[in-house]
Formats: sequence, structure tokens, C-alpha cells
Amino acid sequence: MLDYILLHPPLLYLLVGLYALIVGSFLNVVIYRLPIMLQKNWYNQCVEYLNLDKRTFPQSQASFNLFMPASQCPKCQYPVKLYANIPLLSYLFLLGRCASCKQTISLRYPLIEMSSCLLAIYLTWHFGWSWQLAATLIFSWLLICLIFIDFDHQLLPDGLTLSLLWLGLIVNLGHIFCSSQDAIIGAVAGYLSLWLVANLFKWFTGREGMGYGDFKLLAALGAWAGWQMLPLIILLSSIVGAVVGISLMVFKNHKRDVPIPFGPYLAIAGWIALLFGKQLVNVYIQTTI
Repeated sequence: MLDYILLHPPLLYLLVGLYALIVGSFLNVVIYRLPIMLQKNWYNQCVEYLNLDKRTFPQSQASFNLFMPASQCPKCQYPVKLYANIPLLSYLFLLGRCASCKQTISLRYPLIEMSSCLLAIYLTWHFGWSWQLAATLIFSWLLICLIFIDFDHQLLPDGLTLSLLWLGLIVNLGHIFCSSQDAIIGAVAGYLSLWLVANLFKWFTGREGMGYGDFKLLAALGAWAGWQMLPLIILLSSIVGAVVGISLMVFKNHKRDVPIPFGPYLAIAGWIALLFGKQLVNVYIQTTI
């Protein structure tokens, strides 16, 4: 069966795309629930640290994880039925509204599912059936979670960034994208480079300019792509971040003292560097020599 699928690329793309749609639906769950889970955990830790009676804090007793409670409408608490949980199709069938209260469902949910699907199909075309495909699929899906969580909460959870870091080091034990030595140096250099920039900024201005999650994310990207790609990642993310920041201030009246998450730009730059970094560097060298 696998041989037949591999001999018919359109069928392979279809199967990978369908699987990626299901994964995209789960990514929506992670993006929404993981920050709430972290907040509940911090809340419980505060209650325990202050030695408070947990019975007077029912919030600390409520069960909430990636699987429980069942999904429901945030406005009317109507349980999401099975037919309304089909990736992409349910949104179209319901015309983007809750089946009960007709509250508008955010367009972001089907967009994340579609992004997961399109990225998976492209990566399948780019790498073929290989270890590189399996690795970059996980890499891309984790980055999608980090991008949207950082946009929403200005938070890069350790559970995702550190998992990405360790996976990068493990993947490159087999020299999938770079040597294990380059991956280790990339992880260390990625963390220290942003750590140094952030501390210099704080020393000069007296203000925090960057979160520790950004350090860990760049360390993870260095573990995947190798230390040689770090300058390209920083350059690309800085350019995109600057353009977006200036645009927000000009067109959205975004105040200068309101922080803008840097993680999404790092993630996008890291994805580009992993897939096309060597080609981009070669083009740059050829055009400058």
C-alpha cells in the first residue's frame, strides 16, 4: 500500500493534507488551551505557596487540559458536536457561526487548519517521503503554535520552545539538516546572542526589551538549522519585525511603549532559513563578490 501511494504523488499529497487538517484542528486546541493551562498552574502554585485553603479557591480545583473539558462555545457554552468538529468543513457548513447562539466563529480557526494543510503538502513536495519531511512537519506545527500564542499572550511556553530545542538536537544527531556539532553550537549561540542584546538594552535603557522565551526560541532554531543560519534568522526577523512595528504605529496608532511580540518573526525567519537558508546565503555571496 505504501509503495502504491509513493508511486502516485497526488494521492500522497491528499493523504498528507487530510492528516495535516486534523493536526491543524488540534493546533487550535493547543493555541487556545495551553496558555489557560499555564495560568491555572501558576494560580495553583500561588495558592499552595501562600498556604491558602484550596476549598475557598474553586478555580484551583477545576480540571482543564488539552482534552478536558469538551469543547464548547465560549459565549453560550453549547457543547461542540461531532459534526461541528470536522476540520475546515464544519466552519463552511455552519457558515462561520455557532450552531446554537449564532455567534461568529473566528476565521483564524480554519486559517490555521488550512495553513497546516498547505504547509504539509508543500513540504511533501519539497522533501518527498523522507526523514526531512517528518522532521519539518513537526517543526512547522510547533512554530504555528508558538506564533499564535505569542501574538495572543506575548508568551512562548517552555513546553514548546524546549521541546523544539531538544528535537532539533536529536534530529541532527543523524545530520538531517546540519551536523550535531553545528546544532549544539547553534543552540548555545542562539540563546547567548539574544541574551546579550537584551541585557545590553536593559543596561542602556533600564527597561526590559525582550523576553526569555525569545532566547529559547532562537536557541531552538539554531539547534535545527545550525549556527551558520543564525545571522540570516536574526536579519530576516529584524527586518520583518521593524516593518510590522512601523506599520502598526503609522496605520494602527500603536504606541511606542506597547510591546510587540518578536517570537512570530523569529519563527517565520527560522522556517525560511531551515528550508532555503543555504540558497539565500549562496545568492548573497554571489551577488556581493
